[in-house]
Amino acid sequence: MNTFTRRHSRLALLVTTLLPAAIGAQMSSTPDTAQRTNHARLFTAGDAALVAGFAGLTVAMFPIDKSIARRLQHDTLQKGFVDKGATTFEVLSVPGAYILGPAIYLYGRYGHNSAAEDLGLHSTEAVVLATGITGVMKGLLGRSRPYVTKDSSPNDFSFGKGFTGEDRSSFPSAHTAVAFAAAASVTSELAHLWPGHTALVAPVLYGGATLVGVGRMYHDKHWASDVVLGAGIGIFSGLKMVRYAHDHPDNYFDRMLLHASVAPDAQGRTALGLTFPFGQ
Repeated sequence: MNTFTRRHSRLALLVTTLLPAAIGAQMSSTPDTAQRTNHARLFTAGDAALVAGFAGLTVAMFPIDKSIARRLQHDTLQKGFVDKGATTFEVLSVPGAYILGPAIYLYGRYGHNSAAEDLGLHSTEAVVLATGITGVMKGLLGRSRPYVTKDSSPNDFSFGKGFTGEDRSSFPSAHTAVAFAAAASVTSELAHLWPGHTALVAPVLYGGATLVGVGRMYHDKHWASDVVLGAGIGIFSGLKMVRYAHDHPDNYFDRMLLHASVAPDAQGRTALGLTFPFGQ
């Protein structure tokens, strides 16, 4: 096995494990006639299997975190094309997902396109949920980033220290969580609009999300286990948010935001009006 192959074998293992797992989770959640009867349940046996699978994969990555990080940092391809590509995908995730979701929502609201409105709102909610979960975990677990310990101490955790600064907010990866939350929620929404086309959409969106995680490792910001757990949180957030919204169309946020109005105000400027469903 040549040097190039050795350096990328474990990274390839991570990618080829993560992407099919993500797509499999999405495919199993695609709405169909048989599953609709169970949609009243927010948490299912499939959800437990998803959580257990990503938890197991995260633990499996701990022993090889150091090896993957060191191989990536000694990779001569990191300079140039790969480095720029990694940066591009990271920016598409953060701040991209925080901008694109609300933009799609406003487009749908202003253009009276309910499909775009649903997609934009629910993908934004999924991203916010994933961000909140990872933020709390980062703060509590306080894992040092690879560059802090020169890729030598992936087990450097310090309870509560993640709230004190970026250097100890490695676990899990928020960029990856956001990317997978967007991928899962958008794929779920499109499955409602175009049933049967999930197999065409999911590989593209999840492939991009996977490259976000790989980019974070290339830039020495995260260990492989950070990325795996971030992906799991993102997928879970995206699937749960869309499922909840469609199973409970009268939920507070949908009633408030999907019934908003966009129209000129008295001065001729575009204004967004919201209906707050207190007491409803």
